[in-house]
Amino acid sequence: MAEPAVLALRFEAPMQSWGVRSRFTYRDTSLEPTKSGVVGLLGAALGVERTDAAGISRLAGLRMAVRVEREGILERDYQVTTDVPTTKGTGHRNVVSHRYYLADALFLVLLEGDRTYAERLRDAVLHPTWPLFFGRKAHVPACPLILPEEWGLGTGIRPEATLEEVLQSHPWQEDRPEQRSDTATVPDLRAVIEVPAARSDAEPRYDVPVTFASGRREFRQRYVRVSHIPIPPVESASP
Repeated sequence: MAEPAVLALRFEAPMQSWGVRSRFTYRDTSLEPTKSGVVGLLGAALGVERTDAAGISRLAGLRMAVRVEREGILERDYQVTTDVPTTKGTGHRNVVSHRYYLADALFLVLLEGDRTYAERLRDAVLHPTWPLFFGRKAHVPACPLILPEEWGLGTGIRPEATLEEVLQSHPWQEDRPEQRSDTATVPDLRAVIEVPAARSDAEPRYDVPVTFASGRREFRQRYVRVSHIPIPPVESASP
């Protein structure tokens, strides 16, 4: 039987964008990383092609949770593209687009699955095939996704653990002195975790990728539960 494990990733950047219903000139963002966005990032790390249904399916099969270490600020860019050809080809026009993103956000992203595969993903994130970004190519990480001191053993990997256990015990990733000085004033951390559809508190999310093929992207549904978790005490840093 395969040994289970949880891979922990730190998502921090000046800007992140996790689109859910983006269409044409309106580009939205979720308030935390989506399953499709995380799968896309890991696919880039592994070198999985957009049309590789089997590779995408394996990544999408990992159970995911997100703990919001620092809520981002929702911002909007108002952009104008000039001299865009009209659909009839008889002239040009200006196109206005609205692009939303999260500023200054910090997330702990957890993925539960087979330990051998988790270690492969960890190695790919440390040495990615293609550049990694958070939703848009301009939104690059502010720091390594896996920090070398994580748990001391098996960098970034928590063996024989569940998402629920790691959500409760993983060290808080906030490293700002003003936040660290008095955790009593910081509210509980919001967490979004995948759960079975039959749960009474399950919420649907339509963000599980089937293919990223240009012009025919396809997604399916999953279910999550939103909860709030107290900031783990410092002694929880050791497994």
